[in-house]
Amino acid sequence: MNQRLTASQAEKTKKITMIGLMTAVTCILGPLSLPLPFSPVPITLTNFAVFLSIYILGMKYGTISLLIYLALGTIGLPVFSSFSGGLGKLAGPTGGYLFGFIFLALIHGFFMLRFHKKKTFASIIGMTLGMIACYLFGTIWLALHMSLTFKAALMIGVIPYLPGDAVKIALAAIIGPKLSSAIQKTQK
Repeated sequence: MNQRLTASQAEKTKKITMIGLMTAVTCILGPLSLPLPFSPVPITLTNFAVFLSIYILGMKYGTISLLIYLALGTIGLPVFSSFSGGLGKLAGPTGGYLFGFIFLALIHGFFMLRFHKKKTFASIIGMTLGMIACYLFGTIWLALHMSLTFKAALMIGVIPYLPGDAVKIALAAIIGPKLSSAIQKTQK
């Protein structure tokens, strides 16, 4: 039996390894959260992990990494905010934001694919539009779940988080390309 991997097999192995690594990063950053007393929505680093995953893996594999993260949380592993997990978390008031991360990954990934990850402005637009989609989905879910108006849900589920999310977008725009380049250099 041939002990050497073909170039195709080696590339697949690298992709699977990187997907697993970025899923692990999301599982580590996702539970780190800061609850706010006026909202069921905590401040988390999950969106930052998604940004980095897209920079490193691109749209397709970054989204796969996120879906694996969501599946791990759904089966009960404590990878969601405040080290929680389970189907109840997805069905709860913050579940819409968790599902909204899929839109974030796809939109940010599309901008990275379309405008190349080295285009900082396009990447920032992609992250911003992705966050808007995530906010929209999460806010509608929160409003329905808690019997709030859209405006009331927006006030407790989005507005307080805008400054922090702007910082995460800026940090991802700085760190993401550097991480991606460093990883690509090590894989050559």
